[in-house]
Amino acid sequence: MDTTDSRNRPRDAEAPGPLERPDGRGAAGGPEPSSTGGERRDKGWREKLQVFGSSSDGTAGEDGIVDSVDRVAAFAPAILVIRWGTTIASLALSINHLNDDTKAVALWCGVILAYTVVRTTHPIEYLGTVRSLVEVVGEVALLVLAVCTTGYWDSPLIFSLLTAITVAGFARGFGFALRIGLVASLMVSIPYLWPRYQDPAAIRQAASWSMVLLLVALIAGYARRISGEADRQHTLALDRLGRLADANALLFSLHRVTQTLPASLDLDDVLDTTIGRLRGLFDFDFGAIFVFDETAGDWQLVRREGTRLPLRMSPEELPAPLQRAMAEQTVISVSNLAESGGPGLAQKASSGLYGVLPARGSIIGLVAVEDQSDHHFSSRDVELVKGFVEPVALAIDNARWFGRLRTVGADEERTRIARDLHDNIGQSLAYLAFELDRIVTSESKGDDISASLERLRDDVRGVIREVRDTLYDLRTDVTDAQDMADILEAYAARVTERSGIEIELYCDRDARLPILQEREMWRVAQEALTNIERHSGATRVRVLWRCNGESAALDVTDNGTGFPIGTAGRLDSYGILGMRERASSIGATLDITSEPGKGTRVRCTLLRTTNPADADPVGSGRSS
Repeated sequence: MDTTDSRNRPRDAEAPGPLERPDGRGAAGGPEPSSTGGERRDKGWREKLQVFGSSSDGTAGEDGIVDSVDRVAAFAPAILVIRWGTTIASLALSINHLNDDTKAVALWCGVILAYTVVRTTHPIEYLGTVRSLVEVVGEVALLVLAVCTTGYWDSPLIFSLLTAITVAGFARGFGFALRIGLVASLMVSIPYLWPRYQDPAAIRQAASWSMVLLLVALIAGYARRISGEADRQHTLALDRLGRLADANALLFSLHRVTQTLPASLDLDDVLDTTIGRLRGLFDFDFGAIFVFDETAGDWQLVRREGTRLPLRMSPEELPAPLQRAMAEQTVISVSNLAESGGPGLAQKASSGLYGVLPARGSIIGLVAVEDQSDHHFSSRDVELVKGFVEPVALAIDNARWFGRLRTVGADEERTRIARDLHDNIGQSLAYLAFELDRIVTSESKGDDISASLERLRDDVRGVIREVRDTLYDLRTDVTDAQDMADILEAYAARVTERSGIEIELYCDRDARLPILQEREMWRVAQEALTNIERHSGATRVRVLWRCNGESAALDVTDNGTGFPIGTAGRLDSYGILGMRERASSIGATLDITSEPGKGTRVRCTLLRTTNPADADPVGSGRSS
């Protein structure tokens, strides 16, 4: 089990250190020394200030801004404009007071101008800490002192106080700004009204400026709330966008896996593609794929990357992470193999992903990828492998079953080849044997056998040519490099050369079927042409091949003798049964139309399985 937290720090790092005890005592076991009354009061004052600095103002929990972010950075341009505007206004109003004998206005003008310059180059940052809180409150206190020493509400520097209230609102919201504005108003109004409490004009002026400060605090706080809400929505939108991007990448990767792996029914191709696709999903140093051998009851290593392993392993010999994956029947991630209780496939591996390959309700295989670094695989990699193993298992299982069926099919193909050899070459050899017996008998009677030997030599050459043609036809097949049209052209040329039958070809070349389907369609065409050559007596044949990539149609028509379909004897002797089996194996239909004296037509049609009604297998094509 992984024993690290999200910051890769051991969990026991949070335990009490050597100078701490859970009961609050020191390492020596005695009680901590008591502090003096002054230290307790000083400590209490700091704690209260920290609580005040981190206390909620009604907006901190709603605007989505965290303490580690500068909350006034977004308002820096506005604060700079307001600060310089109020400073210029204060300096302009102070010109009339510079003629007086008092030096306080001139002194504070210089202080405020210098402070403005400093804050222009070093703006206030509010990070939710005590220090940043002191900076905000200190600016308010400085400007309140400037206003109080230069005439209270009659001070020419009164506008500079608006900047401090605005910064407070931008920093912590209107709740904090209203409290700061109210305190500042009281600090200026009380000494201002104390000697003038019966002067209505003074009361109105104090009330007016107090309302201005509170209104500025409210506007600044509300602006901060709107900005915080916008930032929160922006953050949520980016988070959703990031998750959608991850989901899209995951779905795209899984789509590529499901489209590629099951396309092949050859086990070696499937395994090579699996390793290559894993490389495309993420990096790893070591990898292995095992399949279960039901006969021996052990696990067979079919592919490996970067490590040496035994070709077979019993369930007990498998690495501990693979045994755990089998027990849980899922994909597991091990961040640190040294701490999880055992090595993986490779001795140098430090982390890995291990999963089962489920198919047909059982585990048919295992897959493992490992890396030399700790914590190499992320949770997204785990999700990728979870979506990866099912199509891989399906592809491997299909390939294994196809290999078994191919063995059975090979037996049937050998039977068909043996029948063809018996029906054709066997009969020719039997004829040669009878002819030799006749020639020997004639020689014993003293007859001239020269002409018979000449005929026999020609017959032997014909049999040899027939054997060569048969072997060549058996080796002829569609491949990735040769499509149906190419094979039909070559085969038709050979039939014409040896039989003289005129063959017209019309073939599409712009699209192809999957190789397995196209191969069976070719075998149907080959069998139809072979039957025409051997049995029909035809002089002309027309072959049409239409294919649009999803559907296809093969049409072979001859002008031979034909035969009655309903009364034919051994139809399998003409290869009709074999053609029907080949067509059925790929989901195609085979129609044979024939009539004595009017020739035969063989039509094999493969329609798109998803929507047969939409298929158009006989679209236009290029003639060859």
